[in-house]
Amino acid sequence: MKAMKIVIGSDHAGFELKENIKQFLDKKEIIYTDGGTNSSNSVDYPDIAVKISTLYLDNNYDYGILVCGSGIGMSIVANKIKEIRAALCNTTEMAQLARLHNNANILCLGGRMVKPEEAENIIITFLTTEFSKEERHHRRVEKIHMLTGV
Repeated sequence: MKAMKIVIGSDHAGFELKENIKQFLDKKEIIYTDGGTNSSNSVDYPDIAVKISTLYLDNNYDYGILVCGSGIGMSIVANKIKEIRAALCNTTEMAQLARLHNNANILCLGGRMVKPEEAENIIITFLTTEFSKEERHHRRVEKIHMLTGV
């Protein structure tokens, strides 16, 4: 796997899975920044999603990972941020298609939905799948950018 930098964050419901993911990233020697939260104390997921999305955009990260209870809240919020294409992926196939067809740049996971081993496979698939070279996928991503004013 090529060298890359990732920014990762979670709310309280995703904290345990985020900590497991960090151990996995350490084993794979993938550089990451943990943008919080740092405990299972209650926090508001919109704050974390905005923080991680902003860190991603401002600091030249290759990808971001967001974790909350279901992954839904994080993906909704992150997709409000200009230039973010966040994808909630519960399977490796979803991760592959999110990268291949949608050029997703932030992976969202549900801490209550996927087991750590599943998350590892989803992450590896997401990080190693390149965006399609097909014109139709580029055209569709451009249409997404038009909606968000990019």
